[in-house]
Amino acid sequence: MNNSLLYLDSLKNCTICPRNCGADRNSPILGYCGTDAGFSISSIFRHRGEEPVISGLNGICNIFFTGCNLKCIYCQNYQISRPNALKNKMQLEQIVERISTMMDEGITAVGFVSTSHVLPQVISIIQGLHKAGYYPITVYNTNSYEKPETIKKLEDLIDVYLPDFKYISPILSKKYSDAADYPEYASKSIKEMYRQKGSTLFVSDQGQAESGMMIRHLVLPGHSDDSMALLQYLADEISTGIHISLMSQYYPVDKAIHHAVLNRGLYYEEYQRVVDEMHRLGFRNGWVQEMDSHSYFRPDFKKEEPFS
Repeated sequence: MNNSLLYLDSLKNCTICPRNCGADRNSPILGYCGTDAGFSISSIFRHRGEEPVISGLNGICNIFFTGCNLKCIYCQNYQISRPNALKNKMQLEQIVERISTMMDEGITAVGFVSTSHVLPQVISIIQGLHKAGYYPITVYNTNSYEKPETIKKLEDLIDVYLPDFKYISPILSKKYSDAADYPEYASKSIKEMYRQKGSTLFVSDQGQAESGMMIRHLVLPGHSDDSMALLQYLADEISTGIHISLMSQYYPVDKAIHHAVLNRGLYYEEYQRVVDEMHRLGFRNGWVQEMDSHSYFRPDFKKEEPFS
């Protein structure tokens, strides 16, 4: 049986993500993520601004899904994550054709962005590409609010996991993302990714990640202590050999603009504390960002190429 069909019953009474909201996504009444059972996509484009091993020399074909199962008040992709998101309704054949055209132009990797609530759609696209004779490197870019059993089912489909790990504190995850159980599910899901991939990130001669995992963490203003505690957790529970992308690119948007804590950029001293802690704990693989990174990681999803 087509693997994506195995999840059709979940879309009728949706339990794909930890929300377990039970929405019938084939009906007009949508669930927490605000996404129906179709292919609700904001953008498909060549992205050159990811970490060097993700973008590679030619860029990656990123597919940005709309909706989200978190409600982060500082979401930098708020234009497409909210219920009234900018979106394009596409058919599977259109999506496969768009991606295959880009692969014919030299792109070797396809990234699925904001995936936690669209698992059947992700599987369908991968299977559609395989049916058309295309076998790209697949990159699963997730907020990590996932069920670990879902990640387990992706073992034969995903080459590179690119999970966020937003918080270790349930108080912060409830306050900022409406998910007190986020640390629990994120840690279990990331452990499952690690079980599948381990610490080694296999990279081609062209500098493109072909297999492995990398954890992203965005340092938030006023919360470097939580970032340091999160790194301690990773060192204790997973490995200091994993690849980490430690991001300084935070800037206030949407609901964060008037927030008492999140209404400013990150101070150099805050970010440097976390960088120093990463080194102290013995992490040896990954990337840090310049402090002016916030000025050029500002997507506008009204554009055909949001990061241009």
